[in-house]
Amino acid sequence: MDFSWTEEDTAFAKELYEFCEHEVPSWFKGHYIGGDEEKDFCIQFCKKMGERGWLTMAWPKEYGGGDAPIWPQMILKETMAAFGEPRGGQYMNVNWIGPSIMLHGTDEQKDYHLDRISKGDVIWCQGFSEPDAGSDLASLQTRAVQDGDDFVINGQKTWTSNAERAEFCYLIARTDPEAPKHRGLTAFLVPMNSPGLTVRKIRSMSGYGNVNEVFFDDVRVSRSTMLGGLNEGWRVSMAALNFERTGYASDGTLRQVIRFAKETEYDGKPLSKDPAVSQKIAAAYGRYRTARVVTYRQASVVAKGDDPGPGEASMASMHTRLNMKGSAELSMEIMGLYGQLQVGAPDAPFDGKLEGLWRHSISSTIAGGTMEIQKENVAVRGLGLPR
Repeated sequence: MDFSWTEEDTAFAKELYEFCEHEVPSWFKGHYIGGDEEKDFCIQFCKKMGERGWLTMAWPKEYGGGDAPIWPQMILKETMAAFGEPRGGQYMNVNWIGPSIMLHGTDEQKDYHLDRISKGDVIWCQGFSEPDAGSDLASLQTRAVQDGDDFVINGQKTWTSNAERAEFCYLIARTDPEAPKHRGLTAFLVPMNSPGLTVRKIRSMSGYGNVNEVFFDDVRVSRSTMLGGLNEGWRVSMAALNFERTGYASDGTLRQVIRFAKETEYDGKPLSKDPAVSQKIAAAYGRYRTARVVTYRQASVVAKGDDPGPGEASMASMHTRLNMKGSAELSMEIMGLYGQLQVGAPDAPFDGKLEGLWRHSISSTIAGGTMEIQKENVAVRGLGLPR
């Protein structure tokens, strides 16, 4: 494994960090906490990144990207995490929707969608989960019935982030109910302004305000919106999820926990001097370093031109999620009741940001495939073990 950075990588890291320090306002708390003001900021931020070629720097040049090596990509991901992910929902466009269109899209789909994504002026949502189909995605029941050159879609999607603002939905629907469940699915790029499509906000305990139900009532879309071949949706969606699970390890929450422990006194001495507290922080730091090594190992494989495979992607995903969840839980434990104060509370440590991160960390072990599904991927698709 080679984790070394070049001089160019170091210079880019410095330039990107200084750009974010200048562009990201102090009130920004991360897109999963905020409302319209935060979402509007994320759109403007992505446009500025697009102007500099940073938004899609990892993409091939033929699709408006920069053909950037893997290490600058890792630098960008870690920097975005350090500033609360100011790309907002558009991280999804760049990380897996765009690459999925590159792999499976028609020339017309590539020309239209990839250009807009690279400019940072479009929001997408993901139409995968349903009330009775989550981890077992192949059980989904939303139907797309062919009618001449069109498809008529009926069904329901749920937990659809950003649907209230999205212009397009990356939808998986069942097109052949008689085929085995993994073989009767098709992917579509559905305009969200299609007649018959309704979005209803879900009031969740996470409090993010951007998860929704999406209803399709005789929604008619052209065959030209189909991504990949008819009934090839499972292959298309699995490739997309592999892109999604290629992540990074962040120490942003842990650094704030350490700062709180150093600055907060109990019985006349900093909390960081308490052996029980320092041991828990050390364990959390070890968990972060483990997650970082796993993601860097995956990056090192890619840098050599090899394919890390679905097992590697799921392993990296598990470690990054456990790192996020563990650090967030530790922040609540060390800060006590102060840690439960939310954004806007006068005495909330770090403006209530860590409370929001804690809520977000709980759902992170479910979104994009539960931990159980990730483990199965590692065992079956990575190690070749029987189901």
